[in-house]
Amino acid sequence: MQIQEDFSLRQLNTFGLDQCARFFSEVYSTEDLTEVLRWCDERAIPVWVLGGGSNVLLTSDLEGMVIKIGIKGREVVEETEDHVLVRVGAGENWHEFVMFAVAKGWGGVENLSLIPGTVGAAPIQNIGAYGVEVKDVFHSLEAIDKKTTSLVFFDSKGCAFGYRDSYFKGQGKNRYVICYVTFKLSKSPVYNLTYGNVEDMLHELGYVEPSLTAVSETISFIRRQKLPDPSRIGNAGSFFKNPVVSLAQYQSLKDNHPTLQGFPTKDGMKIAAAWLIEHCGWKGKRWGTVGVHDRQPLVLVNYGQGRGQDIVNLSQAIAKAVMEKFGVPLEVEVNFW
Repeated sequence: MQIQEDFSLRQLNTFGLDQCARFFSEVYSTEDLTEVLRWCDERAIPVWVLGGGSNVLLTSDLEGMVIKIGIKGREVVEETEDHVLVRVGAGENWHEFVMFAVAKGWGGVENLSLIPGTVGAAPIQNIGAYGVEVKDVFHSLEAIDKKTTSLVFFDSKGCAFGYRDSYFKGQGKNRYVICYVTFKLSKSPVYNLTYGNVEDMLHELGYVEPSLTAVSETISFIRRQKLPDPSRIGNAGSFFKNPVVSLAQYQSLKDNHPTLQGFPTKDGMKIAAAWLIEHCGWKGKRWGTVGVHDRQPLVLVNYGQGRGQDIVNLSQAIAKAVMEKFGVPLEVEVNFW
């Protein structure tokens, strides 16, 4: 067990915010993790768990322990004629895992290409893109209970997945540390090309028929066109969730704003937060040292010297403007620390 003190987190969060952790440790196994958690418990030290740092907004220095999950590994634990179960370490890079699955010919995660972060964070957020969510390929996960340091298993029902939501963001928040995730992938993939302009773009890129590689590369191309590279400008991807409103409210909004698009869900109509933000005049707007991206209004950016609180203030101003103009509340995706 290696513990460092007064550790800068600037290189470990995609906003590039220069905050420090009083203590820091990177763990590479469940045994390492258990040892660090017990060390913290003996000293009554609060714990934060860090994956790829792509969904975190640091608003101050952290007077506790930050544990970075470095647990790696990919292994097939079960295989049939139709499916394969793959157990993946929580510290694996998400996009690299997607590329691994595509290369093996296993379908289900290709639409989730180029999403930043680690495998362990994927079920917490129930990450999704272009008509696919992690819950669609999720089988189970293994986590350490921070209270008891015991190993706990969760199936899909136990995770209580929702839209960009799960048990680990609600009732189970801050209690469990995910160590491994097992996915059920298909050997006979069914391609999901219905969302947005995926099918048209696939053909524009020269692919005659869909394949795992074609879909993955098309999704990656679209994402690169829309979203800024965190290595060039600090950001955490989509900052807000797409809100879900009632059918009646959607129809009222649509009557007044014909270009607004909606997608049916079991709870109502999901509408584009980016459209709402842009039509409140925020697209490309600078707010001191932070601002709104000029191509994708869902993305808030740090121009280099911004602080976490600056981004908090900006997000609150945007949410207030959207509520005043459209009567629609915005909910953030990013976790504030």
